[in-house]
Amino acid sequence: MDRDPRVCVMGEDVGHYGGSYKVTKGLADKYGDLRVLDTPIAENSFTGMAVGAAMTGLRPIVEGMNMGFLLLAFNQISDNCGMLHYTSGGQFTIPTVIRGPGGVGRQLGAEHSQRLESYFQSIPGIQMVACSTPYNAKGLMKAAIRSENPVVLFEHVLLYNLKERIPDEEYVLSLEEAEMVRPGEHVTILTYSRMRYHVMQAAKTLVNKGYDPEVIDIRSLKPFDLYTIGNSVKKTHRVIIVEECMRTGGIGASLTAAINENFHDYLDAPIVCLSSQDVPTPYAGTLEEWTVVQPAQIVAAVEQICR
Repeated sequence: MDRDPRVCVMGEDVGHYGGSYKVTKGLADKYGDLRVLDTPIAENSFTGMAVGAAMTGLRPIVEGMNMGFLLLAFNQISDNCGMLHYTSGGQFTIPTVIRGPGGVGRQLGAEHSQRLESYFQSIPGIQMVACSTPYNAKGLMKAAIRSENPVVLFEHVLLYNLKERIPDEEYVLSLEEAEMVRPGEHVTILTYSRMRYHVMQAAKTLVNKGYDPEVIDIRSLKPFDLYTIGNSVKKTHRVIIVEECMRTGGIGASLTAAINENFHDYLDAPIVCLSSQDVPTPYAGTLEEWTVVQPAQIVAAVEQICR
């Protein structure tokens, strides 16, 4: 916001309250109420307002207090954000960032545990990225703000408390590149967001058992970084996808299709996709855990595929 006066933020409680998870804390005092705009509880209205602002030259950042609430703005995200550049014959660009907390929290209930990646992935014209560390959250956010395309940035509700030393100097990450988290030889594990930590927890157990998994945080949910993914598949010949998205029609399903279409001849075993169960997320903590992939399941899947 210091760098570009066109950047503004809008959403519920983003101003003087600092956001429901304090992501925008202090920005209202620094930049004023017009650039950090508190909105009514009306996702369709302020998302549509952001699209209009982008059409006239601003670079708005929309915060959904919870990503599930953005279902109320699905028309604005799909028909406006995603398609206006095309339907206007290139007259308008929509440099908008739509971000907010999502995923399964700790007993937040079904309505507040949504994973909207699967809802938005089929919308033409938008990019989707998921951050998983403080370092890539900053780098991806900067890239999204500077992009001429509408970008949906998925943040996980359970990752806000992570701490990490990040560089003082300027850095911007690519919106279309995966991150090699752990090089390995035996199996490729593709994951993103919170599941990165479940995978790395499983990786410690797997290494002790003699396995050498390669872990990739895909980060870019649309488009996939098939260059990085493909090189890994050609090396390990086995793929496990670990996601918190739903199994039916999720990111894992799309990624499975993309790998089968592009790298089928390199596979020595069928792709394994570990996903959340196709049920509303229960409120009870023990039941909630059962619906989401756990490290022990990842270990078992690697042992099975590497036989």
